[in-house]
Amino acid sequence: MPKPAAAEVDAGGRAVRVSSPDRVIYEATDTTPEVTKLMVAEYFASVDDGLMRALRDRPTALERWTSGVRPGMKLATGPQDKDADAFYQKRVPKGAPDYVETVEVTFPSGRTADEICPTEIAVPVWCAHMGTLVFHPWPVRRADVDHPDELRIDLDPQPGTSFSDAVRVAGVARELLEELGITGYPKTSGNRGVHIFVRIKPEWEFTDLRHAAIGFGRELARRDDGVTVEWWKEERGERIFVDFNQNNRDRTIASAYSLRPLPGAPVSTPVTWDELAGVTDPREYNLFTVPDRVQDGDPWASIDDTAHSLEPLLKLWEELPGGELNFPPDYPKMPGEPPRVQPSKKVAEHWDADGNRIAD
Repeated sequence: MPKPAAAEVDAGGRAVRVSSPDRVIYEATDTTPEVTKLMVAEYFASVDDGLMRALRDRPTALERWTSGVRPGMKLATGPQDKDADAFYQKRVPKGAPDYVETVEVTFPSGRTADEICPTEIAVPVWCAHMGTLVFHPWPVRRADVDHPDELRIDLDPQPGTSFSDAVRVAGVARELLEELGITGYPKTSGNRGVHIFVRIKPEWEFTDLRHAAIGFGRELARRDDGVTVEWWKEERGERIFVDFNQNNRDRTIASAYSLRPLPGAPVSTPVTWDELAGVTDPREYNLFTVPDRVQDGDPWASIDDTAHSLEPLLKLWEELPGGELNFPPDYPKMPGEPPRVQPSKKVAEHWDADGNRIAD
């Protein structure tokens, strides 16, 4: 059978070539038709304004599902996942068109890379041609890649909790932010969680951003016993985890208007606070329904109007008890970090203060 001809998608006035346009990326479900590669590219072009508000001038990693999304497929998260079906692309792919701009970023290891830095909607449309479904932008702009301009509050439901629990906690988070004089912008994660983004002045480092998230999470947990900031899963219980480590260098969250690799092509969708309170099934926001929503405007249209200070949140970090928390396991040992020992496996006399095992 002859290979289907490539298609072209109009992306902000630029024609972007999409190969294998008929390749099925999402299979049909009981509520949604199948989705082809061409439909993914056309979707990104259709949410131009909101998607570029999320990506513009930000170093962005790509989550590429080149064979589509099927049950049992796996995303590679490290070198051990050699047989995975999808992967993260942190360096600009070879052969990228000349309109795909980049910026150099430094990883926690000290290594550097040139990451894609979208400047126009043709870039994410071209990324769809490369099999990208999810965009993972850094919380920085390329003019200053070491000072974040965005705080990200990730409300992550743990086993035994649900999306509805995350929505309830988001309401408490809204009240806390408003008390602090901070405007937060919520979105569905596209799965079970809720994300809240806050624009901040690019005057602090990543360590400060993380501490601000910890301080916020601790105050949220103080107000609501259904919230936790415990890093070890065995200590979280049936609560909503505030994933503070998403604010580390080279830790990212799916952008607004990204697709998610789940049945039905769900979208991580910006909503108003009032809308969020009424959402019962986040899968209602998907590739087929979101383009109609944006015709009435983006709920995050004003997110760039005000950049807040981190000081109120850093004050919570300084005043609330608890101290430093663990970093992700692939990070080098960080100053003040507690031992990286799972609590159930820790025997006090067998570990030193730095988390190193002491010989028996």
